Amino acid sequence: MVNRMQFYVDGSWIDPILAKTAWTVNPATAEELYQIALGSKADVDKAVKAAGRAFGSFSQTTREQRISLLANIIEIYKDRAKEIGDAISDEIGAPLAMAQQMQTKSAIGHFTSTLEVLKHYSFEERIGSAVVIREPIGVVGMITPWNWPISQIACKVAPALAAGCTMILKPSEFAPTCALIFAEILHQAGVPKGVFNLINGLGPEVGAAMSEHPDIDMISFTGSTRAGIDVAIRAAPTVKRVSQELGGKSPYIVLDDADLEKAVSGCIETIFLNSGQSCDAPSRLIVPESKMREVTKIAKILVGRYRLGHPRAAGTDMGPVVNRGQWEKIQTLIQKGIDEGATLVAGGLGLPSGTDKGFYVRPTIFADVKNKMTIAREEIFGPVLAIIGARDENEAIQIANDTPYGLAGYVFSGSTERARNIGRMLRAGNIYLQGASLDRAAPFGGYKQSGNGREWGRFGFEDYLEVKSVAGPVER
Repeated sequence: MVNRMQFYVDGSWIDPILAKTAWTVNPATAEELYQIALGSKADVDKAVKAAGRAFGSFSQTTREQRISLLANIIEIYKDRAKEIGDAISDEIGAPLAMAQQMQTKSAIGHFTSTLEVLKHYSFEERIGSAVVIREPIGVVGMITPWNWPISQIACKVAPALAAGCTMILKPSEFAPTCALIFAEILHQAGVPKGVFNLINGLGPEVGAAMSEHPDIDMISFTGSTRAGIDVAIRAAPTVKRVSQELGGKSPYIVLDDADLEKAVSGCIETIFLNSGQSCDAPSRLIVPESKMREVTKIAKILVGRYRLGHPRAAGTDMGPVVNRGQWEKIQTLIQKGIDEGATLVAGGLGLPSGTDKGFYVRPTIFADVKNKMTIAREEIFGPVLAIIGARDENEAIQIANDTPYGLAGYVFSGSTERARNIGRMLRAGNIYLQGASLDRAAPFGGYKQSGNGREWGRFGFEDYLEVKSVAGPVER
């Protein structure tokens, strides 16, 4: 039985200081699932004190001790993976197979990648007459989202533990269960008390208290750009490090020599994965103007094959979006697309045919979109694709970069060399060529309003380290 009414602080499950709860809702049915406890500033203070006490000893643990700890976590996690996948599917509406495979297994990938970094990382180097030392930054506050809940928890907690930091995690109130199970896993693996602490709560309360707290040395935040700005403002007076992975409006450029069936299929598959609720989703498909009609025809056929249904039903390709607020936002933006003159190719407003409950969005495609339209500017965070025409590859690049975001970019061409050359000109932190996936050892993060700092692999690990220069006589 998962303990949803307490927090994990200083190695124990404790009651909240103030009694306050919220309901977690099943997006497939719009019915209440269970209540969770919500924290307050006082709970954050207690967790920060525990993390501060633990930092002195945990920061001095050896590389070998932390390697052993991460290896234990990986093995215990494998035994709880099915529970985590079930919870993610129920709470965010991801198809069960996708939740159990992609969502759940991503956490093992992050821990395994971090473990390899830790085994080989050099914490000291000599530069001239100085020794440069990399050491843990201190107490870390972590605020994670609901769309890839366990993945985002793992890609923060794994490097923080490997670096020797202590931490307080605030997971999303919309997907709390995987985090609670994860706390049990860390406890069983032998994480020392106070090193990992978990407080459930709302962003404006618990998240704000963490961002402002003078004894938290770093905030690692994943979420919307709007919320990330608020976190940064609140963190500024204490001059703590703020690492953020924020929104996106990623372009998917198809060049005139590309295999259109293959290119459009890759875009459709990626944008509709997780019901369009991924920060790096390719929501702008940029194609040669001369091929707009052909691309539109292919996209319409492909989306017509998508099986929208209950997350636990066999064969479901796409489930609902996470909650009513998200559903209503997506409906508003679809209406904007219609009002501003884009051509509705598939999908549209309202619940899918035959559905009378839940937060299902019809997979929606617009063609003839101009890059100044709202649906091409704002992050929709749902299954809505905007197809934009470009006269040539130079205009395609200009359109791709004409956005306040810069998280990802996708390029598809008949020539990998040509695709790579285009990719070099895109102002984004992650570029995917010819349908490739990013290696978890490579850095993940954005340019511009898509964030700062990097996660995954060595670059993510180094976000949790301070750099110290020690000057002195050179030993002979």
